[in-house]
Amino acid sequence: MAEWRKLVCGAMVVVLPALLIAQDFGRATLHTDGGTWLNGKPVPNTSAIFPHDFVQTQKESTAKVDIDGSTVTIQSDTLVQFEEDEIFLDHGTLQVNSARGMRVRVNCLTVVPLTQEWTRYDVIDTDGKVLVAAYENDVKIHTRHVAAQRSKDRGSSDVTVHRGEQVIRSERCGARAKPAQMLDAKGPILNSPWARGTGIVAIGVLTCWALCPDPGPVSPDKP
Repeated sequence: MAEWRKLVCGAMVVVLPALLIAQDFGRATLHTDGGTWLNGKPVPNTSAIFPHDFVQTQKESTAKVDIDGSTVTIQSDTLVQFEEDEIFLDHGTLQVNSARGMRVRVNCLTVVPLTQEWTRYDVIDTDGKVLVAAYENDVKIHTRHVAAQRSKDRGSSDVTVHRGEQVIRSERCGARAKPAQMLDAKGPILNSPWARGTGIVAIGVLTCWALCPDPGPVSPDKP
């Protein structure tokens, strides 16, 4: 039994680092030409970003987010929150090129590619108006009507933007749903990969402590 416990503890030492690396799921790479802030701080030309991170470009600066199967270009004077399969656009311009259904959300509007094939589209949010232009394949604008939901009427509607077309919609279709703490832009700390990784380590240590044998008294004179 003692040998078995030692084997389990040794396996944990090997497995836990791999689990920590696995916490990087959803990670993307941010490329900038300067003048870009990540979570409220200046960012170098290349940086890893994770779900819930905020990216803000200043005037005359741009940035690009690369994630497996998608590239999102963030034009100047734009503020976004990054998610694994969705970008929340607070204001500004996004250019999306995706083969994995990357969505863009602006308040109660969500722009969704209608195919998993390469889709290229722009989303521009200025002065309360959202312009969606489709260049490669079609996209759908899904609108969630908060006021309609309260009155038990139809709570959502969809419109298709065909390739080569553009559609303008108002973003003010109900109570404004903005991410919390835009200015702090740090995201929930318990959702960060390092926080989840720390939890895994803690569980592993406690399990090993419970399974590993007691080394016994230091001196043989003590019972």
